[in-house]
Amino acid sequence: MIRVLVAEDQSAVRAGLVLILRSAPDIEVAGEAADGEQAVAMARELRPDLVLMDVQMPRLDGVTATRRIVAEHLADVLVLTTFDLDEYVFGALRAGASGFLLKNTDAKDLIAAVRTVARGEGTIAPAVTRRLIAEFAAKPVREPAADPGVLDSLTRREREVLSCLGEGMSNAEIAVRLEMAEATVKTHVSRLLGKLELRSRVQAAVLAQELGI
Repeated sequence: MIRVLVAEDQSAVRAGLVLILRSAPDIEVAGEAADGEQAVAMARELRPDLVLMDVQMPRLDGVTATRRIVAEHLADVLVLTTFDLDEYVFGALRAGASGFLLKNTDAKDLIAAVRTVARGEGTIAPAVTRRLIAEFAAKPVREPAADPGVLDSLTRREREVLSCLGEGMSNAEIAVRLEMAEATVKTHVSRLLGKLELRSRVQAAVLAQELGI
């Protein structure tokens, strides 16, 4: 059973999210938070598997709440918002979120995203992934935000997997691209995250984009 804490300040929206999640037989709504401070406190108390986090909330915004929850290893965080502005995307991903979805995501895709993150795989809404890639492609050549030397510890195969993560590919898609078993992909992802000291594969995707690999 996947235990989810729903953090959303609008009661009607929160009720809708709870209703959708409870329709899935393998998902349990562990609690509901109306602001960022409450989300962090409840994550500490309930230790859910995942927090479904709104970005814009009173008292403490979703990005800061995500950073605290991830830093304390309380739960994975799936960010859900009406905004697809880059500042929110990058802010949430750098804070350690395992996924980013827009609020117009339908019920089926929301449930699928929760299951994906619960399996240890990150997820970013396709529209957001395209914007991320377009954002990096449009930037003039500059010094990367990350030190390319961080990749020295990776094997050739791990670099290839990291490159695929940068394209927003799933484990299944990477397996097809690199002609390897999906289980082997999972092993490579786990190892490269450990070597790079990253919390999620989504952070790895951002790093790949920053380094242009």
